[in-house]
Amino acid sequence: MRPGLLIKWTFFSVLLGLSAVVAAQVTIRGQVKDNKNAPVAGASVSVKDSYDGTTTDSSGRYSFKSTEKGQQVLVISSIGYKTVEQTVKLEGTLVTFDAVLKQEISELTAVVLSAGTFEASDRKRAAAVLDPIDIVTTASANGDITGALKTLPGAQQVGESEGLYVRGGTAAETKTFIDGTLVNNFFFTSVPNIAQFGRFSPFIFKGTVFSTGGYSALYGQALSSALILESIDLPERSSANLGISVIGLNGGYQHLSKNKQSSFGISYGYVNLGPAFAVIKQRQDYSAVPVHHTADANFRIKTSKTGMLKYYGYFSHNKMAFTVKSIDSLGYFDRFGLSNTNHFHNLSWKEYLPKRWRIYTGVSYTNNKDEISSGIQNAAGQEVTLGNLEAKTFDLDLEGDYFNAKLVLEKKLKGLSAIRFGTEYNFSRDHSVYTAYNGDKYPGSLTEKINSGFAEADVYATNDLAIKGGLRLEHSMYLGKTNLAPRFSLAYKLSKGSQASVAYGIFYQNPERRYLPSPNDLTFMKATHYILQYQKVLNQQTLRAELFYKKYDKLVKTALTGFTEAAVNNKGYGDASGFELFWRDRKSIKTFDYWISYSYLDTKRDFLNFPAAVTPNFAAKHTASVVTKKFVEKWKMNLNASYNYSSGRPYYNIRYDGSDYKFTDRGTIPDYHNISFAINYLPFIGKKAPKSYAVYVLQVSNIFNIRQTYGYQYSYNGLRKEAIVPTSRMFVYIGAFISFGVDRSDEVINNSL
Repeated sequence: MRPGLLIKWTFFSVLLGLSAVVAAQVTIRGQVKDNKNAPVAGASVSVKDSYDGTTTDSSGRYSFKSTEKGQQVLVISSIGYKTVEQTVKLEGTLVTFDAVLKQEISELTAVVLSAGTFEASDRKRAAAVLDPIDIVTTASANGDITGALKTLPGAQQVGESEGLYVRGGTAAETKTFIDGTLVNNFFFTSVPNIAQFGRFSPFIFKGTVFSTGGYSALYGQALSSALILESIDLPERSSANLGISVIGLNGGYQHLSKNKQSSFGISYGYVNLGPAFAVIKQRQDYSAVPVHHTADANFRIKTSKTGMLKYYGYFSHNKMAFTVKSIDSLGYFDRFGLSNTNHFHNLSWKEYLPKRWRIYTGVSYTNNKDEISSGIQNAAGQEVTLGNLEAKTFDLDLEGDYFNAKLVLEKKLKGLSAIRFGTEYNFSRDHSVYTAYNGDKYPGSLTEKINSGFAEADVYATNDLAIKGGLRLEHSMYLGKTNLAPRFSLAYKLSKGSQASVAYGIFYQNPERRYLPSPNDLTFMKATHYILQYQKVLNQQTLRAELFYKKYDKLVKTALTGFTEAAVNNKGYGDASGFELFWRDRKSIKTFDYWISYSYLDTKRDFLNFPAAVTPNFAAKHTASVVTKKFVEKWKMNLNASYNYSSGRPYYNIRYDGSDYKFTDRGTIPDYHNISFAINYLPFIGKKAPKSYAVYVLQVSNIFNIRQTYGYQYSYNGLRKEAIVPTSRMFVYIGAFISFGVDRSDEVINNSL
């Protein structure tokens, strides 16, 4: 055969073969939608175990050809959706198959149950609001956890007493938990008309949940709010730190084992406010300036790849004594002295178990001792006893032991759904010895045991719909009563990053220990919460709007018994309603971060010795905060400023006239304004890794020296009143903190970018 003819014949044969192949191909086409009937673009569609396939276009449509024949499996998949495998019969020239993909429930895309809750943690970065760096760089916070939380909606700007006052509730209605267990005496012991700070450093915590209502059934004994803190796990590397300021010093060491399976750490701090008070004049005349000694220790052990055993121990001792001009007797001075010793221990263990079970258990113990002394001095500093004012001269020794234990078991179900249940035991024992002006002693003792059980379920129907429901059962030995509290919340995703949530719950709490024992039978106080929330978190911007209503029942009413107010019944009641707004923006301006919060509160309650239902003196109708943070990366300098506002709170003089309590004076204090400024300078010290770093701090509170009034106090006869004001209008803090081994300045940079 001639070569030309051979070539033509070969070419013809190839064409004939290709025609046969083409004739044997089957066209597969269709459309892919989600369960909301919206097209799914970019979905992968292929014949299983073959190279035949394609992806969907913007309308969710696809079309491709395959040479496979007979029964085949068509695989359709897309990120965020469950994969669909469908058996199809490939014959003829066209096969049409439309698919509906169901969302795959995942933590990255699922809706978050967030009604009433601000959360900052590694686990849910999208919902993060405040982390430790946020707290210490908030100018008005003074490095205190609750100081920073007061810039969030729901919290009141109460300056004369420590604690978190949330949505019309007292400070006692907010409870704090570390690693799941209750913390008693979270704040330093109360001092008349001077708010005290929290005991714990923000840097020992990796997660913060501030619930302003509607919190989980795992927590109880808090009518208004729960502050839930989670301590850090293993450090990244061994490190040491040293802090020096004009009022004290501190230092610590954290050691990480070579195999990175365990660590331990210790620290000590000393604070003496004498140098500061020598420069910044105080209203009080201190005969013993406040001096604090604090120490803590920790160890952490990885018990397995998923298990962690953690211990944290804390010790503090502080003393102070001062006098102030007496409002009862002109020319005399009221004396107050305090010595406090406190230690706290927390041990927790968490572990993942087979078959998607998880266990968490923890115990905590607190011992707190207060030695309080009160009296009257003349102008020469001599102790005196004045007629009709003998009750102002006394000594009070208090000691409390508090133990809390909790066990939680959790079973992971399909997707993110889970059930959890457990038990909690709370023990408290308080001893007191009251020594009157004449030397007579009045000892007292109160023991309480609360046993609790709880169960809770998270149900994720889809990525867009999640429901949490729970029950909590509590029995009080002291009250001889049992309660059952239901909790419920629901969240629905509206669009990318935005969602709507509702929450409902009943919350119970024992009467405060300072009003016990009571001559009459008491029961639990009760609050019922209703919350409606909208939230949008997208591209480092957060918007929250929340409506709430809270109804109080069975609040404690008190009456004067001897020298103290004691609980007499549970006939008190009240309610609180309002709305709150929060906006945070870390995107619009490079290295600039700010947030704005606003709260409107309408509340009234009849409790304690109130003659009627009125707005309590710790509740302002309007509160607002603006916090700004600017990081200058070139200089490694953080410039922080904050403005806090609160409309005037009411004040009352309530007196017993022999037959009943009555208002003898009432009014509204001036609006509260506070502008604070802080500079943090973070230069490196060393150049070799691991780098050491320093943080130099200058902080000025109330930089414009605005006069602030927190309320009024009255003389024993009610004829004179005096404004309760800060100990000084302005406070300046200067300090330096040096760390060896870990460069935390990067945390500030990352937080600001």
